[in-house]
Amino acid sequence: VSSVLQQTEQGNYRLDLSRSVILPKGIKSFEKNADVDVQLTFKGDVAGAQVAQVTPDGTLMSVRMRYSFVELPDTDYQPRAYHPMSGYLSDEYQDYATPFDQPLVQRFILRHRLQKVHPGPAPSEVVKPITYYLDPGVPEPIRSALLDGARWWETAFTRAGFINGFKVDLLPVDADPQDIRYNMIQWVHRATRGWSYGAALTDPRTGEIIKGQVTLGSLRVRQDYLIAKGLT
Repeated sequence: VSSVLQQTEQGNYRLDLSRSVILPKGIKSFEKNADVDVQLTFKGDVAGAQVAQVTPDGTLMSVRMRYSFVELPDTDYQPRAYHPMSGYLSDEYQDYATPFDQPLVQRFILRHRLQKVHPGPAPSEVVKPITYYLDPGVPEPIRSALLDGARWWETAFTRAGFINGFKVDLLPVDADPQDIRYNMIQWVHRATRGWSYGAALTDPRTGEIIKGQVTLGSLRVRQDYLIAKGLT
């Protein structure tokens, strides 16, 4: 945190241990992961413009960070080497056992585990579909629009030969978005308008996506509305 703030010219901050604590209500345990939330307070002399907008006193700034302890999946997954023309994101590592005429940096593409019941080129039902869950906090009519839009991918997977390979549902009432068994499309509020982000928690050994995380900023929709209104 301190280095990022310094690199973005938001001030020189250092961690204040006397004002940093573990948050008991932020300790959660699930079937495949355990999370611990902490509040870290940083102390600085002069706040940058962005920090000054979101803190009552720019000399002190508290942020919440989450540490996740995640069970890695089994090894019944076939990783795929990354190619720059694939359009995929990648995880990388350095393999010092590679020949001298080969790149030291090796990459895996990031992808979900998707297996056919009947392997082969013919269309088939899948063993387990890729399922994303929408944040129930999204207001209508945006909620229905997001569900409809995200479900367009169902057709793409079916035409690629993975029948019922992709699903989008509303997050169940008794589910927790921190549970890594749920790939999430989250609706968040920011101090300023921001882009939407797609991130993933991956297995560093293979590039397999353990949990997908899509973040949609609420102010972006308002901005798009104003742009469309201005063009009419």
